[in-house]
Amino acid sequence: MNTEIEVCIDNLESLHNALSGGANRIELCSSLALGGLTPSLGMMKQAARISSVPVYAMIRPRQGDFIFDDDDMFCMLEDIEACASSGLDGVVLGVLAPNGSIDMPKMHKLANKAHSLELGITFHRAIDQSSDYQTALEQVITLGCKRVLTSGLAANAEQGIDILSDMVKQADGRIDIMAGAGVNATNAKMIQNTTQVPALHLSGKSTRPSLMENNSSAQMGNSDIDDYQVPVTDANKISDIKVALTA
Repeated sequence: MNTEIEVCIDNLESLHNALSGGANRIELCSSLALGGLTPSLGMMKQAARISSVPVYAMIRPRQGDFIFDDDDMFCMLEDIEACASSGLDGVVLGVLAPNGSIDMPKMHKLANKAHSLELGITFHRAIDQSSDYQTALEQVITLGCKRVLTSGLAANAEQGIDILSDMVKQADGRIDIMAGAGVNATNAKMIQNTTQVPALHLSGKSTRPSLMENNSSAQMGNSDIDDYQVPVTDANKISDIKVALTA
């Protein structure tokens, strides 16, 4: 099986690195430290210019849960249009109701907008917070999504292997199950062989030192974040997974 490797990034330096490492698809975000938020319009446009592989943009207007009100929905619908006008290939999204079920009325609005603009859809890890993943998977399929990103409802994909396997069997080729969270070169082949997922998702995260020549004690954000370390995707972590999968 040829396993797709999707790399999630939140800066354009990481896009270059992900492509260099052999990524098959990009999930474009801002703020990966918050689980990924919607990228800016400028970032969408430049990613479309740079990338030689499909780019899907995260549509998530804020951090926190996946319960979105009417203001959030307005933003999400506008951001889906921005993805299309920027030349991207798809969107990554998900909306839940307070009881943990998929909010189908809102998902239909978002999915219909994406389909009308010929954008592919990935349903993201909101499914890992759902109250009934088997029902949720069937609903995601009816929405016309191309794939669902999931850790198998666990803290990471390795711990979620049993449910990932169940999802692949239930999907039966109707939708791709993409395993994400904690995927690396050490466990990628085991996860793929055990579950038969057709796609793996990771950030390949690392850091590089800031190019600033002078340091300051001023903090731009939380005190536990080092402004002089820049998070970037490591191209070698992506290429190492591709090698591991063929070993």
